Amino acid sequence: MGHLVSKQPEVQVLLLGLDNAGKSTFLYKLKHNACVTTVPTIGFNVEMLDARKSRKNISVTLWDVGGQGLMRPHWQDFHQNTAAVVFVVDSADTERLQEARTELDTTLRSDQLRGRPLLLLANKQDVSGALTATELKDTFNLRKVCSGRDWFVQPCSASTGFGVEEAFKRLVQMVKLPSEAGAVNIKETVHYLRSNSKH
Repeated sequence: MGHLVSKQPEVQVLLLGLDNAGKSTFLYKLKHNACVTTVPTIGFNVEMLDARKSRKNISVTLWDVGGQGLMRPHWQDFHQNTAAVVFVVDSADTERLQEARTELDTTLRSDQLRGRPLLLLANKQDVSGALTATELKDTFNLRKVCSGRDWFVQPCSASTGFGVEEAFKRLVQMVKLPSEAGAVNIKETVHYLRSNSKH
């Protein structure tokens, strides 16, 4: 008989945002500290990262889902069992801020994401004319939209690496482990879905 190996806790995090916001660039900078030239993500990229939380090793799985219009209806397929949402915004692309806000609002209204923390990445801070984290917070009306959930706006530049490590540290602090009170629990999810399907 072998010994049971206690697996380290795993959390799944959804990495969303419009196409060209810098999601994949952020992911590869975080994982490999490399600035890679990316092509639009058709489908998704998945990377696992190790972190420490509450003196435990944890495994964070980041799902980077494509942000083109055709991919966005599929975002909801990834909502279940998501412990946190990282939403990447191109802070310099002011013409698409309203589009990004609409997509974020739609995402946060998902029942499966109720109460999950949100980390908004104010990306491309190295580009002139980029909105600050405070300006983005106000533009996205986060105080109102995120009532009932933890949220934070992290200025960063995925290409230069500015703010990338800080963003990940903040994410690890915010995310709830499966063993923590208020964390996502499969039984609770099933119970919730069953009780709602009766109405």
